[in-house]
Amino acid sequence: MQRGDSTEPPSFLPPTPSGVTRAAELLQAGEVVALPTETVYGLAAHALNENAVRQIFAIKGRPLIDPLIVHGLDADFFAKLAHFTPMGHKLAEAFWPGPLTLVVRKTAAVPLLVTAGRDTVALRAPAHPLMRAVLEACRLPLAAPSANPFGYISPTRAEHVRASFGARVPWILDGGACEVGLESTIVDVSDENAPPRILRPGPITPEQLAKILGCSAETSAPKSTKGDVGLIAPGLLARHYSPRTPLELLASSQIPKPPAKSQKAAWVRLQRPKTGDKTPQEVETFWLSEDGDLAEAARGLYDLLRRLDAAGYEKIWCETASESGMGLALNDRLRRAAGRGKS
Repeated sequence: MQRGDSTEPPSFLPPTPSGVTRAAELLQAGEVVALPTETVYGLAAHALNENAVRQIFAIKGRPLIDPLIVHGLDADFFAKLAHFTPMGHKLAEAFWPGPLTLVVRKTAAVPLLVTAGRDTVALRAPAHPLMRAVLEACRLPLAAPSANPFGYISPTRAEHVRASFGARVPWILDGGACEVGLESTIVDVSDENAPPRILRPGPITPEQLAKILGCSAETSAPKSTKGDVGLIAPGLLARHYSPRTPLELLASSQIPKPPAKSQKAAWVRLQRPKTGDKTPQEVETFWLSEDGDLAEAARGLYDLLRRLDAAGYEKIWCETASESGMGLALNDRLRRAAGRGKS
């Protein structure tokens, strides 16, 4: 049964064997299904079915220059889709399943629509048990960008997907809140003669990568898009993951300026303010962790930004983290949410 043109509200598929089976059947039939991963919810479709993939771009309003990440169970699952360098194999063995995406050379089996016209493809083996169960059941590589309108805050709960799309995404497998809450780290290992390059910081930190690689990965910006090819990986645009409410970044030592009279403003802190901390009375303060744990802060960031965006605030200030470990990923997402990312 197809419901792509339905005006009915979306159906939440239960996190049970029957829900997994139904999701797999829909994907095999060329439909789009929102699925949970440990990072964020993805808008999934059969990656080798161009008609199904086009639905993803249409639903999200995503430009064709922005490639999609293809999800599978492990490196063996991708054997007919990609060529792994020794570095790629080493990272896959160390961090898959998990929140790491590897950019590798593709085979002709992968449509150029998925890769923005490039000869590379972004691959990930997610760790979420429901996503893995669906992959086991359907035995298909799944293109699955974040299940949100292009450029908006990524979804970390099934309710976020429904709030963003309504009936336009008729099937959502409800896996509860995402454990990580930020998108995967993306590393380019497509050229065995070049050092690995971090394209997007994420939950797998540079320190963790260096420990496995025996060297530091480069963090230089990718080359700009030219000709008929698009970006090398998703999440690289200067403005992304953005609320509709204007957002401004503050260092941990900075205090928001009192907003204009009657302006409703929010200040997002990384941890609960300490007694005696200066806070403008006109600003409502929120925090992402009791003690400043950055993994906890990352897990709750998108959910809080969505709630503030829906609550009618006219200004949001967000505190940035130190530029190391998970702080790199948090700051990257905050800069792009504020329109200050590196493109």
